[in-house]
Amino acid sequence: MPDPVSVLVVDDSALMRNLISKIIEATPGLSVADKAMNGIFALQKIPRCDPDIIVLDIEMPEMNGIEFLKERKRLGLEIPVIILSSVAKEGAQVTIEALSLGASDFITKPSGSVSSDIHTIAGELSRLLLAYGTQYQKRKGKTPPRYDFEAPERMFEPAPLLAERAAERARPVPPQPLRQPGPIEIIAIGISTGGPNALREVFSKIDADLPQPVVVVQHMPPGFTEEFAKSLDRICPLDVKEAADGDVLRPGRVLIAPGDKHIIVEKKPLGAVARLSDAPLENGHRPSADILFGSVARVYGNRALAVIMTGMGRDGAREIGSIFREGGLTLGQDEASCVVYGMPKVAFELGHVTQQVSLTDMAETISRLAKQYR
Repeated sequence: MPDPVSVLVVDDSALMRNLISKIIEATPGLSVADKAMNGIFALQKIPRCDPDIIVLDIEMPEMNGIEFLKERKRLGLEIPVIILSSVAKEGAQVTIEALSLGASDFITKPSGSVSSDIHTIAGELSRLLLAYGTQYQKRKGKTPPRYDFEAPERMFEPAPLLAERAAERARPVPPQPLRQPGPIEIIAIGISTGGPNALREVFSKIDADLPQPVVVVQHMPPGFTEEFAKSLDRICPLDVKEAADGDVLRPGRVLIAPGDKHIIVEKKPLGAVARLSDAPLENGHRPSADILFGSVARVYGNRALAVIMTGMGRDGAREIGSIFREGGLTLGQDEASCVVYGMPKVAFELGHVTQQVSLTDMAETISRLAKQYR
């Protein structure tokens, strides 16, 4: 029988602890391991309740979230942590610091009354807890609950029904490239759940002399992508920044799409630039990897390298196929190294992926292909 994902809830507010616990208990496959009012009590309870994942507030007395993460790192604890973040600018800075200290992901607290607005984050919180919690359970040798992360709206359906759903989806005939790959002039990456730490892994190891510009869509709320780009810039040998409308695409520069803005590439007489837009959500997202990949296919054709990585749902899976069809190179993160094998799974099953690559090999593979196809 599958083991429910056990969650340790750490927050100094008794109301918040109870509200989050109710969300957890109402979600199939999740259970509350225990609750703690600060980092000190959390550290004391971990050996007893042995949680699969921790929900962690930042602002707490005696030992706050950042101090807890530092102590967790010192003790060598590998339990994944989801941060409850403030939407304020200083909240973004602290949240990104938490990610750099080993937190897995974050979710922003409702900006209004917590008691009345907590339902607005219930679905996202449950999905994050299941995604990271089941991954940790697998590492511990447990049998995790099975949910459809490819289609989050169906994720709480039981496994037998998921099997029926999967059987209903006939695999289409894979497309055939129209031409051979040309010299690579751009690298485009689409990524979602599990992305912050995956991108830290990739960009800390990427070649310093990468000869192409890189454009990234990471699903992240507005207000956080600027700080996230700055954190990547500190560990990456390339120049990393949050994209601004009209930014020039140049070798050695990584542009991160801002939260709540689509990003596309556009050719100009003197070079290529990034354009931002407020167009409607695509696949439930803005920015959307499909929007980016579609523009890359139109502008660069077979002179592009596209990468689709860990994430729920299907964003990017369709239009990375346009790049593949044009003759561009496409990489998909493999199942074993994904937090959620959703976006890259759909792309692979559609026949849109040239090669599947583990996270540990992704930076080397991108760097090698970028130089091989110059």
